[in-house]
Amino acid sequence: MHKRIVGLFSLFLALISCYEPQRECKDFKNGTFEFTTMVGQEERTTTFERRGDLEIDYYEGKADSSSIRWINDCEFIVQKLHPKNRAEQQAIHMKILTTTKNSYTFEYGLVGEPPIAKGTAIKTN
Repeated sequence: MHKRIVGLFSLFLALISCYEPQRECKDFKNGTFEFTTMVGQEERTTTFERRGDLEIDYYEGKADSSSIRWINDCEFIVQKLHPKNRAEQQAIHMKILTTTKNSYTFEYGLVGEPPIAKGTAIKTN
C-alpha cells in the first residue's frame, strides 16, 4: 500500500512539474489594451494601442508615444519617443508571463534592473 501511495504521489509531482502556463504572446503584439493600476490611493486606467514597433498610450486625456523593440515573442523594450524628463528617458523591459484569450499578465522594470511590478493588460479589440 505504501509503495502505491508513493508511486501515485511521484506521478502527481511529475505531472505538475511539466505544467507550463499558456503563452500565446504573438496574439498581443498588436491591438488596443487597457491596464489598471493603483496610483497612491486611486485606481487609474491607461489605454494603449500597439502597432508594429509603435505604442501610443492614452492617460488622463493625454497621448504619449513609445517605440517597441521585440526581443522575442514574449519580451520587448519600451522607449518613450519624446521624453519630458530624465526618468522618462529610461527604457522599460516588459515580459509577458501568461496569456488568456483576451489578456496577458506581465512583469516590468527598468532595463538592466530586476522586474519591479506585475500587471494584467486586457485586449479590448
